[in-house]
Amino acid sequence: MGSSKLMVTLLDCTFRDGGYYNAWDFPPALVNDYLAAMKAAQVDVVELGFRFVENRGFKGPCAYTTDDFIRSLTIPEGLTIGVMMNGADLCTPRGPIGAVERMFPDPATATPVKIVRFACHFHELPQALEAADWLAHRGYRVGLNLMQIADRSRAEIEELARMASGGAIEVLYFADSMGSMTPDDTARIIGWLKAFWSGPLGIHTHDNLGLALANTLRAQAEGVTWLDATVTGMGRGPGNARTEELVIEAEALRDRKANLVPLMELIRKHFGPMKSQYGWGTNPYYYLAGKYGIHPTYIQEMLGDARYDEEDILSVIDHLRAEGGKKFSFNTLNGAREFFRGAPCGSWLPATVMAGREVIILGTGPGVAAHRPALESYIRRVRPLVMALNTQSAIDPDLIDLRIACHPVRLLADAQTHATLPQPLITPASQLPEALRNELGEKELLDFGIGIEPGRFEFHDTHCVAPTSLVIAYALAVAASGRAARILMAGFDGYPAGDTRNREIEAMLSAFSGVGENMTPVSITPTRYKGLRAQSLYGL
Repeated sequence: MGSSKLMVTLLDCTFRDGGYYNAWDFPPALVNDYLAAMKAAQVDVVELGFRFVENRGFKGPCAYTTDDFIRSLTIPEGLTIGVMMNGADLCTPRGPIGAVERMFPDPATATPVKIVRFACHFHELPQALEAADWLAHRGYRVGLNLMQIADRSRAEIEELARMASGGAIEVLYFADSMGSMTPDDTARIIGWLKAFWSGPLGIHTHDNLGLALANTLRAQAEGVTWLDATVTGMGRGPGNARTEELVIEAEALRDRKANLVPLMELIRKHFGPMKSQYGWGTNPYYYLAGKYGIHPTYIQEMLGDARYDEEDILSVIDHLRAEGGKKFSFNTLNGAREFFRGAPCGSWLPATVMAGREVIILGTGPGVAAHRPALESYIRRVRPLVMALNTQSAIDPDLIDLRIACHPVRLLADAQTHATLPQPLITPASQLPEALRNELGEKELLDFGIGIEPGRFEFHDTHCVAPTSLVIAYALAVAASGRAARILMAGFDGYPAGDTRNREIEAMLSAFSGVGENMTPVSITPTRYKGLRAQSLYGL
């Protein structure tokens, strides 16, 4: 162990990995405090962020980590600065050389960046190796991070190691991207890599199963010398091995005393409050995602959206366990343009049951249960068509004519429940993935198509265009396409004051009411939505 003690390199990538929570927008004062703490804790390399090629939407300085930004910081002497570039940015018409020529000065002495790591999937390896050669010949140190390695066979991993050994890579990393590996899995993969790779190895672990540190230490025992971590584990989903723990372990690994005081102060002042705000770290949902190989962003996004309760999240995990969670990015799942397949289409005409009728859209707010007797009395007396959102069941089910659902995650969460409910389900059936249609079983589906275009409403006989995949927008579009005489809404209480979802719904309602005459829905139970016309159920 004597020689390996001297070789261990600690790399902290807090601002790169943690930026998924705050759009890489870390204030310079925090970054300077962090840099001083890293030096005191005997961290060798800090990866300050990404160098993204595309500029879409606001992202903070650690998304681009420009030389000007780095030079504005106070870099302690002896602390090596690195950045990461995504392999996907090398696989463009510009090509890998064009991409790195644009992003990195020639030669390396012209920039404070000393180490560049490429995060790549297996199919991006040739482009990453080409870019690595260009950088190495100009004086940069280059690392390669292989993602989702737990999914690969021994033959694939050995072939990858053989390919990497012919390039200019200084350190070959592998990442437990899904957080599904155990220490024994870690050791096995290291053995496969060593069959053709004789240079330094590195590991980047995720903490779904609570094994990030254990996997990191087992990797070091098996000969891995580059070890990643982040402060408090800050990183996408369940996060990573925690720097404050790894530096303690590293003291014994390499006989270098760490001063932890600045790091502990940094956590108390900055990263502790941020963790409370953003909520990274493992929990039972991330544990299940790691166990079943589901991308952790599914969990992160659902935990950040109060529309999904415990049952919803567990239902989605159960579905993705069978369907295969690696096939989706959550952005694709939650971005209905990609989820709903093909152009908006459909075969069901809502006008056959709605034209000239009063329609009540039944929401899921507490106003339905609170005013149930009056609501049921009104429905029995007037006989409007009642359309319930999702699985809303707060009134006599015999009074519900139709159900409606379209939001991707809600459909995944509620599919089994819908299969047992007696009412026909309005949904863009012909646009749904086959696996989801299969999960709905023999359910009677009324196929009404949907297209998602921000800021737009359009109403057609068998399909609509809506500004969002929220089911209330879809329900209003169905009622408008069906030429309803009047649209009443019950159970749309709204969210607490200050909740940004109120503004989202209000903007959608304003867009709907602005489309044409006689398109203004009326809430007949209490609502907080500004601009939503309200009348009392009791005075109808």
